Amino acid sequence: MTGKESGHIDHESAQAVPHADPDALELAPGTLHEKLEGWIPQLATDEEIRVALEKAFDYRGDVTITRKDGSKIEGYLFDRRTAATLQDSMVRLYPKNSNEKISISYADIAALAFTGRDTAAGKSWEAWMKKYAQKKAAGETNIALEPEPLD
Repeated sequence: MTGKESGHIDHESAQAVPHADPDALELAPGTLHEKLEGWIPQLATDEEIRVALEKAFDYRGDVTITRKDGSKIEGYLFDRRTAATLQDSMVRLYPKNSNEKISISYADIAALAFTGRDTAAGKSWEAWMKKYAQKKAAGETNIALEPEPLD
């Protein structure tokens, strides 16, 4: 087996390859998060149910699920398992006042509401840098990234 076959690099020819300027490379935009806090989506079709529950999975706050029997559960949706049918698809959540994990079939969901505070809203790197620049311009020292207290 030759060096090339085993993955070794010919250092002379490697130097002939032009190196890309990292400042000139295309930058991918960050993830855009929708403002979902307070949203109550329409759940008229199977597709609307699937889209709303996918957004609930990505949401960083509590949601309230109303089952078709009228019972309501508020909590953090931490998992979803999609299948070919709504009956076979499930969401799992931690209820707000319990450590128990609850599974609910998509087919049993009558309504969904994004009721909890979005804990990551306004916490982007850009937002932090803007606050940092304002504090620095005001003459503050020992500026640090401090976590905010949880509710």
